[in-house]
Amino acid sequence: MNSEQAESRVLVVEGSGVARPYMRGIMVHALMAKGVSFDDAYSAAQTVAAQIEGRGTVERVELSKIVKEILGDAPENEPPIPLPTAIRVVGNRGSTHFSKGTLSQSLLAASLVPDDAFEVARQIETGLILQGRDEVSQADLRELAFDALLDRFGERVAERYLVWREFEEPDKPVIILLGGTAGVGKTSLALAVAQRLGVSRMLSTDSIRHIMRIMLSADLVPAIHVSSFDAYRELPALGHEDDPVIDGFLSQATTVSVGVRAMIDRAIEENTSLVLDGVALVPGLIDLTEYADRAHVFFLMVGLLDEKAFESQFEARAQRQRARNAARYVERLEEILKIQQYLLEQADRNNVPIVDNVTVDGSALLVIRHVVDSLRIDCGIDFAKRL
Repeated sequence: MNSEQAESRVLVVEGSGVARPYMRGIMVHALMAKGVSFDDAYSAAQTVAAQIEGRGTVERVELSKIVKEILGDAPENEPPIPLPTAIRVVGNRGSTHFSKGTLSQSLLAASLVPDDAFEVARQIETGLILQGRDEVSQADLRELAFDALLDRFGERVAERYLVWREFEEPDKPVIILLGGTAGVGKTSLALAVAQRLGVSRMLSTDSIRHIMRIMLSADLVPAIHVSSFDAYRELPALGHEDDPVIDGFLSQATTVSVGVRAMIDRAIEENTSLVLDGVALVPGLIDLTEYADRAHVFFLMVGLLDEKAFESQFEARAQRQRARNAARYVERLEEILKIQQYLLEQADRNNVPIVDNVTVDGSALLVIRHVVDSLRIDCGIDFAKRL
């Protein structure tokens, strides 16, 4: 706002003597809260602004008289909307302000797209406002969310929401493992899944390998000092597989899996859910059954089955990330595709679901559905007792 606008702004003097600038938006809001339609409220606010223009100040009492003259004695043509200053959500750990953003975030666990989740949250907020509520219990809010989802999307979606809410404070953590070769979008997918489920801890096997690289020299452990698709060039053949590319890859993955197990153990010890992605997550390489009594572990393999899309993605990355020498991914495409084929075969052999990562949003919905629907079956949650 420039100085001329500031000087022309009319001040409304309250009964207490405090002066505030007249704002049409605030007037519209106040009139709508009394039951005036938007069109009438907007027209009245504009008329008031024209009548008091250039006056410098106007008393609140006089302003009210002007509004009454414009709208008449009975302006209400819609049910009045009581607008509480704030709605508080009360739970076992105290209370917080209601937030559409927070609620819509929690609704994403039902495998909704963000726009749908926000619309449901907005619908719930509107209902609370119309009821004149300034407080709602966490249990009641959960029931409102369940009912809204049930009405709009059906039973399966509504139940997914309740299932994941059960794991906000779990008896044992949820560990989500997303494997896949270089360039399939594992990390982007892991981030999307973690954000939608509200999982705060997210790691990649690349980070684990980087930490191990700092601690262990190339002479001592050469496997961790090269990329997964270059490992065969630097390491002696171990004879695990007929193809040297796969042989070198497995040598590196086996080494990094030591760090992977440590991160899973740490998450279980702290009872903290975790999303972990990386090329070093190989089906069958880590015995996940040993965690069955201590965590809910879900392993999915991420792939990019369209080879042309694979190449296009690497070429785009090479243009964006010149400093990281991203062009090497294009040069090593043959090796990368070999590793993908091996991982997909191992996934099929070990009954690990495969996600074709055509779009991150679509894949995130699939991962969340798999995880939450599996939790529902494994835990046998009785929804009638949860509401």
